[in-house]
Amino acid sequence: MQSVSQRPDLSNKRLTVTSVVLLGLLVVYFLSLPALPEFMRKPGSPAIYLFGAAGSALLLVAAVFVFVKRTGRGGSPVNWFIAHVICSNIGFVLVAIHTTGKLDQMPALLLLNLVALMALGIWARLHASRAMADTFGNKLRGFSAGNDQRRAELKELIERKSNLLTKLDPDAHEATFSVTLAHYFRRPFIALAYQRLVQEEQQLIGARASVGWVQAWWRPLHLTLAATFVLGLLIHVVMVTFFAGYVADGGPVTWWHVSAWDF
Repeated sequence: MQSVSQRPDLSNKRLTVTSVVLLGLLVVYFLSLPALPEFMRKPGSPAIYLFGAAGSALLLVAAVFVFVKRTGRGGSPVNWFIAHVICSNIGFVLVAIHTTGKLDQMPALLLLNLVALMALGIWARLHASRAMADTFGNKLRGFSAGNDQRRAELKELIERKSNLLTKLDPDAHEATFSVTLAHYFRRPFIALAYQRLVQEEQQLIGARASVGWVQAWWRPLHLTLAATFVLGLLIHVVMVTFFAGYVADGGPVTWWHVSAWDF
């Protein structure tokens, strides 16, 4: 009998076990840090530099999931979500090792940002996903148009969206269409105008208010934390690569760099 291929999935149990195991390994590392060789305790050593580079690369791989989901290109979003979770967990451990326990320095703020980002993501997968499933499985009164004036406003807004959509993506249907990154690249001003109408529609029908503030705002907060982390990471990479003298603060520059500029 021929086996039937199953859709790849990352169960909540596996996610919980993986996160606990990696966190346990990280705790063991910090507890044993004083007994480790000097090259594992010295900030900027070649080994510690490689830990940071590998961890950052994995975290950037995790960020690719957002682009795949928004563009519809790059393969299965499910596979990329699994990669998103696995790379985030391993990348977090490597970046934490990269800090060598020096949590009183400025780059440690990136680690705090990452902790909040991952904690919110794990919480959303284990708990918020159930609430979202209930939302999509029920007809909520908050999504109804209400009185006649509200229905008229909604109708006029949908007509404006439809008119814009003919310019943005003529083959799409307004009821099921979402703006992707490809639309922003091809027609940025029309895409922004359409997204503004989407936000007006959500406010008009009370979409966020109907599901509670936690369910309504966890994802925007998650994306904000992710964007802040990526921006901070890029700044950190530029500093250690081009302003290594400033980062070393008068000490030797022991990591790979392009220039040792100082302020």
